[in-house]
Amino acid sequence: GSGEGQERFIGAGSGGAWLGGAGPAPTRRPPGNYRTQLWDKQSESFLPSTPGLGMHVEVKDPDGKVVLSRQYGSEGRFTFTSHTPGEHQICLHSNSTRMALFAGGKLRVHLDIQVGEHTNNYPEIAAKDKLTVEQIQKEQNYQRYREERFRMTSESTNQRVLWWSIAQTIILILTGIWQMRHLKSFFEAKKLV
Repeated sequence: GSGEGQERFIGAGSGGAWLGGAGPAPTRRPPGNYRTQLWDKQSESFLPSTPGLGMHVEVKDPDGKVVLSRQYGSEGRFTFTSHTPGEHQICLHSNSTRMALFAGGKLRVHLDIQVGEHTNNYPEIAAKDKLTVEQIQKEQNYQRYREERFRMTSESTNQRVLWWSIAQTIILILTGIWQMRHLKSFFEAKKLV
């Protein structure tokens, strides 16, 4: 598509309305916006839906597997991840149990689905995340610098621990030799040996 929203007529069935032809590419998340309006017999026009009215949105991939099944309000936005390219089915149906509401009444559903390469608004995403290539490179360089400093600190600490343990071993051996000589001279002086 042209990347702009497409409004399509939805055929009503028993319990819902199915829309075919929303075929996103693999792993895309096409946003869908919808709005419902109720028919008012007195004014003979469609009015905005009441807050108590909810819509159930169900999306099936070309294999018939459900990729989204969720309850929403009378108007809202939904996204789904598609792993299979092809024609998807989107079903919108009311969760209202108030049969009097629909007795002879009509419900209009406006559906706007973004498909194609313009599904994601990349400048908006970049502005939202405030990430640029330069900022990413600066962050990577900073992380490299920190890693290098940490490695130098670790190597320095490792060397110090090694020399400390060698010094302790030498002191222990010298202390042992001195104790043996001292005890030997003590026993010889007392003529016990």
